[in-house]
Amino acid sequence: MSRQPVPRERDARFGPGADDAGCPILHVDMDAFYASVELRRRPELRGRPVIVGGLGPRGVVSAASYEARTFGVRSAMPMARARRACPQGVYLPPDFTEYSAVSKLVMAMFRDVTPLVEQLSVDEAFLDVSGAVRLFGSPGAIAQRLRARVAGELGLTCSVGVAQNKFLAKLASTRAKPDGLLIVPRALMLDFLHPLPVGALWGVGERTAEVLRRLGLTLVRDVANAPPASLRSALGEAAGRHVHELSWGRDERRVTTRAAEKSIGAETTFDVDVTDPDQLRRALLGLAQQSTRRLRSAALTGRTVALKVRYDDFTTVSRSRTLAVATDVTREVFETVWGLYETLRATQGARPVRLIGVRIESLVEAAGTPRQLTLGEPEHGWREADQAADAVTARFGSAAIRPASLLRPREDPGTAASSA
Repeated sequence: MSRQPVPRERDARFGPGADDAGCPILHVDMDAFYASVELRRRPELRGRPVIVGGLGPRGVVSAASYEARTFGVRSAMPMARARRACPQGVYLPPDFTEYSAVSKLVMAMFRDVTPLVEQLSVDEAFLDVSGAVRLFGSPGAIAQRLRARVAGELGLTCSVGVAQNKFLAKLASTRAKPDGLLIVPRALMLDFLHPLPVGALWGVGERTAEVLRRLGLTLVRDVANAPPASLRSALGEAAGRHVHELSWGRDERRVTTRAAEKSIGAETTFDVDVTDPDQLRRALLGLAQQSTRRLRSAALTGRTVALKVRYDDFTTVSRSRTLAVATDVTREVFETVWGLYETLRATQGARPVRLIGVRIESLVEAAGTPRQLTLGEPEHGWREADQAADAVTARFGSAAIRPASLLRPREDPGTAASSA
């Protein structure tokens, strides 16, 4: 059985000029998004290896520029390992407020083309452009238009896959990286898909791939030609049927706009296990602030406040409390979650805490949320203070304003970006 090379964008059959008839699905993936946003703000760092992530000893890499990737640095890698691999890198803490703001601009550009945008994360989405071709041209032309607009208006690059379904479009964008466009013509779909390794199939991780390799199935072509009954026997009924369908490029899922978020929250892992209640209190206040800021940004409120605590032995405990009225006020969320922690500490003792988190659930639209007034409440209170702080943050960044108890001494190395 001959093995063909994996098609790349340089192959004209799959390049920008390829036949895109009947290929209405786009998968757009921003390139090294967090790192690219930081480079947008710090153009003097272009060309240098930039790594974004937690800077403490337990931190992990959130994103790495392509220069950093040449040293073997990858997302989800322990930061200590990344520093060993790339000591000359520029290491920056993540600014999720900024990434979220840029993401909204990117997704708005997508929705200018089609309302059928399925956002998967801050930096990737599926688009169904079948209804936009009369106005904006073919799917390939739309992809080129979007890439040019993102680059021109935001100074960022993205990679786009164009295909007949979501599975193939996602594969195509991965192989177009970085800053590329790859089209999978319907007539050449199997030429593109079958030479790929079995790990290219959605749902085939290392363990499943090893099972397939033991059966002598190393390429997608091998899986496609294997008896379906043997796949079901080796992988189970559902998984066997799933990989067989994908091996022939069949994926019936539609692009759907995402349902409203079910919860919003934030958590932090401490560099050193914490028992000091004052430090835990400050951490919970900061997490409550992050969470409620996201609520207000999304015009949502939440009625259930949840606490997550992971102890030094990795035991994880969750507690929650449902409020009488949904809220987006930082102080109300913090007081609730701190009360949950104090109750937990009374029963569990002052055990060392490795991770702590805040989550707000039972979300509803803020416009439809009644406001519960209390006797003697001033005309302007914590809600207005939060809104004023949001306005400052939107203009000057997340570090411009914060509760006084969250301020750290100037010499604290944890507040600054580091460059080795």
